[in-house]
Amino acid sequence: MADAVPDAAAGATAETAAETVAATPLGDGGGKVTFVGAGPGAADLLTFRAARAIAEADVVIWAASLVQAEVLEHARADAEVLDSAAMSLEQVVAVYARARAEGLKVARIHSGDPALWGGTQEQLDRCAELGIDTEVVPGVSSFSAVAALARRELTIPEVAQSVVLTRLGGGKTPMPPGEEVREFARHGTTMALFLSAARSGQLVRELLEGGYPTSTPVIVAYQATWPEELIVRCTIATLEETVKEHKLWKHTLFLVGPALAARGTRSHLYHPGHFHGFRKADPGARRALRERGAGS
Repeated sequence: MADAVPDAAAGATAETAAETVAATPLGDGGGKVTFVGAGPGAADLLTFRAARAIAEADVVIWAASLVQAEVLEHARADAEVLDSAAMSLEQVVAVYARARAEGLKVARIHSGDPALWGGTQEQLDRCAELGIDTEVVPGVSSFSAVAALARRELTIPEVAQSVVLTRLGGGKTPMPPGEEVREFARHGTTMALFLSAARSGQLVRELLEGGYPTSTPVIVAYQATWPEELIVRCTIATLEETVKEHKLWKHTLFLVGPALAARGTRSHLYHPGHFHGFRKADPGARRALRERGAGS
């Protein structure tokens, strides 16, 4: 794998990179950019489709600080490999423009799932402007990976049937009105909080202002599925203390809500009184369900 920044993007400023894109002839090669979700960290959590996209790519763009190097083992020996940590959006788009002109396949690897805080939409929009084909391969998000590591279901019948994915406001990206943590906390259901470890005190205040009791269970996860992962259970009352004790300022996700400590109740789906296209209901059990008001 050739690890180098292409001449078109090397050392380019935003202006020169934009000029490179404008000057690159579209050609008739077509090309394709596939946005690949690498998952939370562990390379063996890649999907088959993700591994195939990387293996077929002429150019692989990845973030070395966010994606494990083992993911690159799927790349061809002659693939051009670029670390996006040193590249601006304009420099990345310059690579896409070259791929469009030369008919190259690009695998753009993002951590987690590209649909969540991945910065992919602006790239997809630029690809549309270039007229280059795109594909998005979903990845395992860290919130589901943390739930798996903790061996917890996030939606427990009669306890929580919703999961809120959000982040703390006040950082570089402002939150739209009504999307503050305190507003979502009013629902009292399961929350997965990304990008919030650096301001754990504010996080605790907003969770409490939203109505969660201090005893609400919390799972704090650092670098989930990485070799250095750390999973700590605490409550909202001890959340800030836990974060400071372990010096967790980034790469940390919080799961919050009563479902994290609740014992699972009997599932309607697997109740003998429930029927569907593949299973008939037991008459007696079905009557019992109806008496409980569970319906069909």
